[in-house]
Amino acid sequence: MSVRTYPDQTRFSLREGVTCLTVPTGAVLLNPPHKEKLTGLGAAQLHALKTLNRGPSTLGEMTPQDGAEVGELLDRLTDEGWLAVTVRDGGRNLYSIRPFTKPPGRPASPLPWSATLSKFAVLHRDSDGFVLEHPMSWCDVRIHDPRLLALLDGLGAGDVALPIGIKTQLAADLHWCGFLVADPFDEEREFTGRSWSAPDLWFHRRSTLGARTITWEHFGPTKWAKGSFQQPPARRPDYPGEPVPLRVPDLAALRANDPSLSTVIEDRYSCRAFDDTHPITRDQLAELLFRTARTRGVRSAGEGEELASRPYPSGGSVYELELYPIVRHVDGLAPGMYHYDSFDHVLRPVADADSAAVQRLVRSTSATLANGAEPQVVIVMAARVGRVMWTYEQVAYASILKHVGVLMQNVYLAGAAMGLGVCAQGFSDTSAFVEAAGVDELQECNVGSIIVGSPAAH
Repeated sequence: MSVRTYPDQTRFSLREGVTCLTVPTGAVLLNPPHKEKLTGLGAAQLHALKTLNRGPSTLGEMTPQDGAEVGELLDRLTDEGWLAVTVRDGGRNLYSIRPFTKPPGRPASPLPWSATLSKFAVLHRDSDGFVLEHPMSWCDVRIHDPRLLALLDGLGAGDVALPIGIKTQLAADLHWCGFLVADPFDEEREFTGRSWSAPDLWFHRRSTLGARTITWEHFGPTKWAKGSFQQPPARRPDYPGEPVPLRVPDLAALRANDPSLSTVIEDRYSCRAFDDTHPITRDQLAELLFRTARTRGVRSAGEGEELASRPYPSGGSVYELELYPIVRHVDGLAPGMYHYDSFDHVLRPVADADSAAVQRLVRSTSATLANGAEPQVVIVMAARVGRVMWTYEQVAYASILKHVGVLMQNVYLAGAAMGLGVCAQGFSDTSAFVEAAGVDELQECNVGSIIVGSPAAH
């Protein structure tokens, strides 16, 4: 398909991040780490590139002389992903194709008008309007005109007041961009298509380096919020109420008497049956929390920036995770939901054991344990997400989940050393946590949970 098939009002522009350097006989396109030399260019083509350097332009605005020669150049640059394309009609922007890598060749034949969006396509808003994304695409499609949104549910929509040529062009472009499937069931017939959900695949591609993200700009530990927002402090505000003191274990004795690392790694298992006649004790829970999650110190990393230290690794030393033990049956400790104050090594009461939200959190563990039993203790892991999101772009939530994994392993290994039973959960009730803890989910949310107690004989 030639760019000359686009409506006359269509504007072309260098894609975001691209610089074009022209010399009398050619040009260089730069988008580090990629570059391309253009040689043997005619006067009309050089004029077109200089026009593109000044901003978005139509084919007519770039072709004072040889339109065919300029069209050939634009075809080449578009097919190699150097140009963004904005389709217009009646003086209005309709949609833009915004590449971030080289596209595949254009499809040899069009899809039928009954074609629909892929199940992996994601439509969302940002500060500039609607964006259509596909995790496996080479570009994003920005929807400028809301009339086009109706076409996304079926390109044959008859009540959309747009010329048939625009609808046909949109269908061709969405096909080329990889957003359409001829039959929605096609993606479900193979295991790979059926097994991936749209949120999982989108999250995977948006939180990793790849075709979309090849530099550290707006990715990783950029500290984008520094100077604009205060970093959430290392220590969360205390819950009111009388704290429950916890015994501090003797670390020197533990170093001397603990089983070896190889032993606890090999002996670790997920315990699903617990001995309620001899439950875990308050001192054992205190030791487990101290060994795995206490705050060992806080240091300044500059004005208004605090970094912490705990017994497990955390990206950027931000340590956003908070532990909320929900006690059902612990020797020496009243039932209820507590917050573990890792700074003072105390438990602070949060909610009553019989509150509806706490009961929902406890019941969510029944599928994990043998015979639908209830846990002696379930430790809910929450994240004060701002601690991570203040520093990291795009990878913040992915980093939080990695931190959950390393903390879970800490609990497993310390539990094995102490002779406790431990079983991590792959899910929890996020809404119940928000209700029980009385928090704003966008500031602190449930990201994991792990069951501990005295194991039954096995």
